[in-house]
Amino acid sequence: MQQIGDPRRGQARVEREDRGTGAVQRRRQRVKEAASPGGGREQESMQGTSSHQRKVNGQKLRRNGRVRRDRVAAGVTGGRDQVAGLLDGMRAFAIPMRTRFRGITVREGALIEGPAGWGEFSPFAECGPRECARWLACALEAATAGWPAPVRDQIPVNVTVPAVGPARAHAIVTASGCRTAKVKVAERGQSLADDVGRVEAVRDAIGPAGAIRVDANGAWDVSQAEKALRALGAFGLEYAEQPCATLGEMAELRRTVDVPLAADESIRRAEDPLAVRASGSCDIVVLKAQPLGGVRAALAVAESCGLPVVVSAAGVAFAAALPELRHACGLATMSLLEGDVTGAPLAERAGVLPVARPAVDAERLAGWETDPAPWRARALAAAQYLDAA
Repeated sequence: MQQIGDPRRGQARVEREDRGTGAVQRRRQRVKEAASPGGGREQESMQGTSSHQRKVNGQKLRRNGRVRRDRVAAGVTGGRDQVAGLLDGMRAFAIPMRTRFRGITVREGALIEGPAGWGEFSPFAECGPRECARWLACALEAATAGWPAPVRDQIPVNVTVPAVGPARAHAIVTASGCRTAKVKVAERGQSLADDVGRVEAVRDAIGPAGAIRVDANGAWDVSQAEKALRALGAFGLEYAEQPCATLGEMAELRRTVDVPLAADESIRRAEDPLAVRASGSCDIVVLKAQPLGGVRAALAVAESCGLPVVVSAAGVAFAAALPELRHACGLATMSLLEGDVTGAPLAERAGVLPVARPAVDAERLAGWETDPAPWRARALAAAQYLDAA
């Protein structure tokens, strides 16, 4: 989803309508199951060993025995009682995707309104309450405190190429204005030959001066990754994102391949973000504000890692506030969806996104609206873990 902005004040309430598709119904059931205290996949908070202070956007981050990811204290620490007070006006959405992506065909979530505007709460169905607390903290930050001041007014972005055939991959890149392409590889049910054909088509479309990055979502073991990156490296890769699932595997891989490596999902599982740099596992970190607990939390992790950052997944405010931004970001995702809840989506033009906070449009939201009850339950289940988020 794109960044969700302030509503038009006085907007009329709209009737909620159930989309009724099989995909939505199945995912809604998984959301209900994940709302239970033991449901879903849990991930622990990042722990550290140092005791020191740093500053992020002028704010001191005290770390007493752990690396603390800065949160908006006034907006987040109210726990279940404060969250319950914000949930009466929660609105839920389900928007079909134009192409299957990360195994889903419908993107679902909920919007929470607060004094600073709307925040988006959209953890995936497999996330349990503890992990959802980070997504909730991000939504509350947006709704109650807003975001840090930006240091830039536009963000360079990549075009995202799903695990499609070569002809479709070529068309997606050609239709975009981006000079960087992120290509999904290692899709279940596909072969290395499929990946090679897709990346070759992208190189032809983007030209010799364009940058190509591939994303395996941790699907390869070390030997598979070595074989794949040697084959795909022939087309010139900016980096390979999360080729293996763990930092240890990536550190081993990094010693045997010439392609730069970027860590993504493993950062959330690392006990200490400082260990990401110390492990020698990667050259770049790919950070997402929602699963890290918000924009300020992500800024703290970025500083702790001490490596170049690529911002991904609805993180315009995060990318805008980073002191340094060397690489195009994975934020041009509107093209993957059939619609949006705003009349002014953050769409890529000439390879950049504007730094803006579009307003929620009541009519467009009504077109995608679903029952918010499962999302309220999920948010309340997550709220008990906010202090650890």
